[in-house]
Amino acid sequence: MKKTPLLNVALSRLIASLGHGDMLVIGDAGLPVPPGVELIDLALTHGVPQFTDTLKVVLSEMQVESHVLAQEILERRPAPLAVLDELNGSGALGRRDLLSHEQFKALSRQARAIVRTGECQPYCNIVLVAGVTF
Repeated sequence: MKKTPLLNVALSRLIASLGHGDMLVIGDAGLPVPPGVELIDLALTHGVPQFTDTLKVVLSEMQVESHVLAQEILERRPAPLAVLDELNGSGALGRRDLLSHEQFKALSRQARAIVRTGECQPYCNIVLVAGVTF
């Protein structure tokens, strides 16, 4: 058994394969998945798993250099934004970049994969850009 909290085989495999600058998207249940981008679908039902729970587990294994949010999350201020701000303040998410939601969806076409959660609050999506541990 693994010692780290992440037990999902597909997600663990993906994180282990990331190189510097590769992008991983964690999205809400409504984020479209572009053709050709791998989908790791964790969604079970409304709110399960939550966006923030998924993000925290991913961060237990992934080195993040920067992250991207849709600027609309700052306008709508869903509850997960407080957790994002806390993680950002602790340095766990690296530099923050903001794009429009449409630009965010366009950027997601370049992701190695999209992880779909059961989150049903709008704009609860993040692009994580892989860093290096050395």
